[in-house]
Amino acid sequence: MAASARRGPYFCGIDAAMDVVAGKWKSLILWELHHHGTRRFAELRRGLPGVSEKMLIQHLREMEEDGLVHREVYRQVPPKVEYSLTEHGASLNAALASLGEWGTERMRRIGAERVSVDGVAAAGR
Repeated sequence: MAASARRGPYFCGIDAAMDVVAGKWKSLILWELHHHGTRRFAELRRGLPGVSEKMLIQHLREMEEDGLVHREVYRQVPPKVEYSLTEHGASLNAALASLGEWGTERMRRIGAERVSVDGVAAAGR
């Protein structure tokens, strides 16, 4: 596994964890791969409305370096690349589950709306 851009010294475990999930899209990429399994790049991009191609590429590369995502390249024409969670990525996703529950409760408390994948607003689901 290649070294990440930042590697300590860390002040605590939260600091070390946040180093790996820093960036708006990383936790959402983890969620997408957890809930939908192995995905091709275009499928990931469709599942994450608003992410730019450049940002998705950057985050996937960093997550691969950190051992969270496995990138499988199939030597065929046209080229095919698939992304999946590693065991390490799945364990991080499990750790983030309680944070997601906290966020859902917060949305309910403040009456925030969440926009679903199809663009329709859904109150604090």
